[in-house]
Amino acid sequence: MDVPITHDLAADLAWPQEGVTRVPFRVFSDPGIYAEEQKRLFRGPIWNFLCLEVEILRPGDWRLATVGETPVVVTRDEHGAIHAMVNRCAHKGALVCLQERGNAKALTCVYHSWSYDLAGRLQSVAFRHGVRGKGGMPEDFDTARHRLEQLRVEVFCGLVFGTFSDATVPVETYLGDTMARMIRRNLGRPHRILGMHSQIIHNNWKLYAENVRDSYHATLLHTFYTTFKVNRLDMDGGMLLSEDGRHSISYAKRDTLQQSDEYRKVHSAQYGSALAAPEMLDTFTEFDDGVTHCIQTVFPTLVVQLTLNSLAVRFFTPRGVDKTELFWIYLGYRDDSEQQTRQRLMQSNLTGAAGLVSLEDGCINEFVQRGTRGSEDRNAFLEMGGRDVASSDGSRATETGIRGFWQGYRKLMGF
Repeated sequence: MDVPITHDLAADLAWPQEGVTRVPFRVFSDPGIYAEEQKRLFRGPIWNFLCLEVEILRPGDWRLATVGETPVVVTRDEHGAIHAMVNRCAHKGALVCLQERGNAKALTCVYHSWSYDLAGRLQSVAFRHGVRGKGGMPEDFDTARHRLEQLRVEVFCGLVFGTFSDATVPVETYLGDTMARMIRRNLGRPHRILGMHSQIIHNNWKLYAENVRDSYHATLLHTFYTTFKVNRLDMDGGMLLSEDGRHSISYAKRDTLQQSDEYRKVHSAQYGSALAAPEMLDTFTEFDDGVTHCIQTVFPTLVVQLTLNSLAVRFFTPRGVDKTELFWIYLGYRDDSEQQTRQRLMQSNLTGAAGLVSLEDGCINEFVQRGTRGSEDRNAFLEMGGRDVASSDGSRATETGIRGFWQGYRKLMGF
């Protein structure tokens, strides 16, 4: 159900009558909107990506995560069950887990030594009965009423999701058939982590959410894509959206390239360039559908990508109204040969903070953040590929994926 915002934001922000083809620049810089997102969106009826199941394989493993700005810890208990709890002690609110990951039989807050089991239940309180009959907790103190705040958890193809809402539909229903099928294609086999890193980008989180849905920019901004024929608009491809529009898949088929003269008119076509190690772009066939490039987004902050043979999960989390942390996890399959692993590792240089393709994304969204400063009363214009929110099978010269994001966002925020 759509619940209108009741405070001044609803009155202050009148979304343009053109709908999702216009986006007020104010949504990228308004602290009030940012605060409202934490409540209505991240703690709303959606699934938030928490971590990969392979990161918490053993009983006692735990790993930190974030939902919006809320700190979360994900655990695997002694019975193998996965739990997610707010990383906030029920006593004084301090962080319970401080390191990025670990393995333990219990989670203990360093402040006053309140200790929780791996499901988040309070199991002991230091000096609960005082010392020599003095002090301590009241007689009616009940440990069962002071546990870590729980999230609902579901695992799909090794992706661990969490939600604060009882109203959130099952993960596979949330994704829809098309999105679930592509995740099964890319992550349905047992996989392992080849490497990971993160970077800070100086822009509102929603600008990156737009960026990964923007197939229009991909072969204009990213010179490497176009020059070395990795991903271009003159390959067969398309943009597929979930029924509600908020999840998307941008895909291309490298073997179907029919070069367009349009690329000779844009700066991204630098055909005189050459690679010192051209074998970096060699590939081995993994799927029979011909798709060699796939960027899949899951609302609000998850991306699953396959570029040639480089498989990765990336996710991003807000660190303030104009700062975002972007995480990259590179994957291989457990049954990969040594040569296949080497090829995936070599191609992992295409993406990431200093990737041959993606390094431009580290600054382009900041250019938008800075460029819209002082223009909060103006709007972005999003009509490439039309004005609708629908799949565009056969063309990626479209902004339909971005429009789909804003359709989902507006519904949750009540704008």
